[in-house]
Amino acid sequence: MNKAFWIILCVFVGIVSCSEENPETNVSSNVFGTYFYPYDTIPTIYVFRDVANGLEEEFHRVFSINDSEGKHIVVEVYKEDGRLLEALNYNLDSLDIIDHMIVDRNLEKKKAELFKNKLMPDSKESTASFASRFAGFKDSTMILKEVDRLYDSTQEIDVLGKKVSATLFTDHIRMTLFNPFTKEENEGKWEITNYFASGYGLVEWHNADRSIHYRLEKIISQDEFVNFMSK
Repeated sequence: MNKAFWIILCVFVGIVSCSEENPETNVSSNVFGTYFYPYDTIPTIYVFRDVANGLEEEFHRVFSINDSEGKHIVVEVYKEDGRLLEALNYNLDSLDIIDHMIVDRNLEKKKAELFKNKLMPDSKESTASFASRFAGFKDSTMILKEVDRLYDSTQEIDVLGKKVSATLFTDHIRMTLFNPFTKEENEGKWEITNYFASGYGLVEWHNADRSIHYRLEKIISQDEFVNFMSK
């Protein structure tokens, strides 16, 4: 093989390597992709505080995976006592939900049954619809969670002391607790406004009267999270 062949081969390998490491391949094609969580295989923990009440905290552990299903971003939700509540697994490209995991009444992780798998709209005019069914907190009960998310506006907000562009969404939520044997059911409805900031993802949410109002207080590492929960 001559020298020219090896030069061409090295150039080709270099191009392939660069394309694999190109950050652009880690950006969603969804119109709101820049407002979603960055793709990063190192876990990051978002610490939220309920500014309406002051004491309540919530932790969102965010990390990315590249496997046989492609690239996806997982968001795990923990209460302040360290209890895992649920996890949502998003496809990076479309931001459609691959699966929804919840912790059941026995504190075991269970895969919920997905009927609708969108929590990020495809445009400012479209509605993202999500529907998931899972075990309730009492024997023989089930919960159906339904969310219709609509684009509200884009504005600058303060995130950890910086002015950042954010997209606001209005969630119309319905939770139905039902017993499939007795046919009894109880339904609740409410609205939540979510703030997704460019380069961050979800940074704030509140209900209509702001009696519940969580805001990002800080971002910590996996080690800091483990140390905090072990105390």
